[in-house]
Amino acid sequence: MPETTLPLTGAQYDIAAGDYHATVTELGAGLRSLSVSGQHVIRTYDTDEVPPAGAGQLLAPWPNRIDHGKYSFGGRSYQLDLSEPAHDNAIHGLTRFASWSLIASETDQVELGLRLLGRPGYPFCLELSVRYRLDAEAGLDVTVTARNAGSRPAPFGTGSHPYLVAGTSTVDAWQLQLPAARWQPANERGIPAGRTQEVAGSPYDFRERRLIGSTSLDTPFTGLYTAEDGRAWARLTGPDAEVALWAGPGYRWLQVFTGDALAPVARRRAVAIEPMTCPPNAFVSGIDLLTIEPDGSATQQWGIQARKIS
Repeated sequence: MPETTLPLTGAQYDIAAGDYHATVTELGAGLRSLSVSGQHVIRTYDTDEVPPAGAGQLLAPWPNRIDHGKYSFGGRSYQLDLSEPAHDNAIHGLTRFASWSLIASETDQVELGLRLLGRPGYPFCLELSVRYRLDAEAGLDVTVTARNAGSRPAPFGTGSHPYLVAGTSTVDAWQLQLPAARWQPANERGIPAGRTQEVAGSPYDFRERRLIGSTSLDTPFTGLYTAEDGRAWARLTGPDAEVALWAGPGYRWLQVFTGDALAPVARRRAVAIEPMTCPPNAFVSGIDLLTIEPDGSATQQWGIQARKIS
């Protein structure tokens, strides 16, 4: 590749600590790779490839979907671009294909920032930053901060989209544990349909670790249980790795996706466990939606710990 040619994902920021290695991209401040002892524990992709199916992307100022891209806030109605045209939705925010700027970089961490200026459909100004940090024992820690740099209150939610990988087989043979008491039914367009339901007695009860088997998931979970450290821990175990994703205070939802709708090469080859501050369609429902006042800010943290088995 000529020196003057940029890969589609822009600059690459490699960080390491102990047996952990990760790569963060200029494009969308995405997590392109994460490995422990040479074992990939998230779905990775090439530098010159658009992140497939949202792999590793940071989602802001909303995660998941907004029904028909329409919402009201502060007494006004707004129309977002339909970034999921097949389902007539606005999906995964406005920043994942933006060029993020480097704020700081060290051997074990990198911080990127983006100034999200107002636009039709989202006339608010946010200053966003994300720090990816690796620790030899604790693994990956991701800190996402949004500051309202504008003159009016702004609706806000955030999420991240890592696909966890625990082996080379399909997910059917892997074990999953989710710290969630409730799940959210959704329609064929991914929009919530009715109230949340108890996982007890449903196919979605993974409170105790068990095989995924033939279960198909593209499901929001809530009612998260937290450990003594205040974090909600989801765990995925396969023949090659044990991968644990934690969500700190403020992340009240996990979207879990077994990839059944993906192309055959990727279908059921990873499990996306996506920490979200709010559910799908929160800009419409208002459920767990954050409002950031001018000069106010919101900060969330999540991370991944992993262990190579074979």
